[in-house]
Amino acid sequence: MGMRIRFLIIGVFLAASLQAASPEYQRASDLYGHTQYQQATAVLEKVAKPDADMLLLLGRAYFGAGDYSRATEVLEKAVEKAPESPQSSAAYAWLGRAWGRRAETSALWNQPRYAARSREAFEKSLQLDPNNHDALDDLSEFYLQAPGWLGGGIDKAEALAKRIASLDPAWGQIAYARIKEEQKDFVAAESHLRQAIQMAPRQVGKLLNLATFLAKRGRSNESDAEFAEAAKLAPNDPQVLFARAHVLVEQKRNPDEARQLLTQYLAANLTPDYPPRSEAQKLLQKISR
Repeated sequence: MGMRIRFLIIGVFLAASLQAASPEYQRASDLYGHTQYQQATAVLEKVAKPDADMLLLLGRAYFGAGDYSRATEVLEKAVEKAPESPQSSAAYAWLGRAWGRRAETSALWNQPRYAARSREAFEKSLQLDPNNHDALDDLSEFYLQAPGWLGGGIDKAEALAKRIASLDPAWGQIAYARIKEEQKDFVAAESHLRQAIQMAPRQVGKLLNLATFLAKRGRSNESDAEFAEAAKLAPNDPQVLFARAHVLVEQKRNPDEARQLLTQYLAANLTPDYPPRSEAQKLLQKISR
């Protein structure tokens, strides 16, 4: 479950209930949408009997605040309260994400158990809604990164890639590119990334995928050109600012430009769809070293 430049948007879980339409929910939802996660949790923690909608929002707020232990605790309650239906697929997807982060950040002896719970939650999400975009993407990543004894496997990732391609051909090309990159078939990976751009030329994320890939291959000039195209397509888009800065910091190039991009990013009106400000601040600290 590596870094991603996308998150679920508020309002995809269940039809609004009476409690979800309460002033507390609306206030917390607004705070969450402005990435004020701790303030959102403070509002929701005061609700005596939260329903599944509120628990999902609370779990997501804990996740955004980086409190993955509390996030899993609350999201487990959310899925217990929610009926098993396509609408509750989102709660399981978030639960899988939270367990995944716990696996990444916990002590070594806890990591296998937490990773298994992450996979189980993603698989449950797809049982409830086979077309859940986020569960498909995250489970595909899990299958690519996890060893076989934890339930990972290239064959499983390929099966998901076929399903993804049937839903969105351009997105499917990205899924195939990840597989080929994991197999170190970089020529094929690049081909899939370029096909994705041809299929969806107005989607800036596709350009960023290629730009980042080229940077990792040491092809900085080509990467810079793709980032420039992305900036033309979406001027001052936060995801372009962050992705470009991340590459520059990792390659230890153009520190002044990277600092400027990160400063712009931190000043932008961010939503939960973008990487958290804490990640940008970490990159700034790397520049200062």
